[in-house]
Amino acid sequence: MGHSAGLRAGTRYAFARGFKKTGYIPLSTYLRQYKVGDIVDVVANGAVQKGMPYKVYHGKTGVVYNVTKSAVGVILYRQVGNRYIEKRINVRIEHVRLSRSREDFLKRVKENFAKQQKAKKEGVPQKMKRSPVQPRESRIVSLKDSVPETITPIPYETTI
Repeated sequence: MGHSAGLRAGTRYAFARGFKKTGYIPLSTYLRQYKVGDIVDVVANGAVQKGMPYKVYHGKTGVVYNVTKSAVGVILYRQVGNRYIEKRINVRIEHVRLSRSREDFLKRVKENFAKQQKAKKEGVPQKMKRSPVQPRESRIVSLKDSVPETITPIPYETTI
């Protein structure tokens, strides 16, 4: 048996639409405006073959460097051998979505800024450094009221 090595070889499930995600593409996909510097995820949409990214970029996150009428240019990093090289690809907007990878970081920045302003107003120095989860405090288990009980498995029975 021969092995096909075409452009879309091995993408049977990667480019397939999800369950109940088939049919028309929502208008919000086309109405979203991208700006240079936005962080986006490249996720190929199997319903649109035009402007589809090559399979190695599917699921990658990059930065928008160019915006045109119906497509965006994205800077991605691709592993080649033992190094990562910068690749610039042009992808239609159906195959791109805004990344949520920075949401947690930006939320933390806003919270920290609010804490700093509050501490400055009260005149109390605020420690902003995050600390890892500390070990739980020690405790003593008393055997006065609770007696340890031995647990044994129930023997296997066949009822035929």
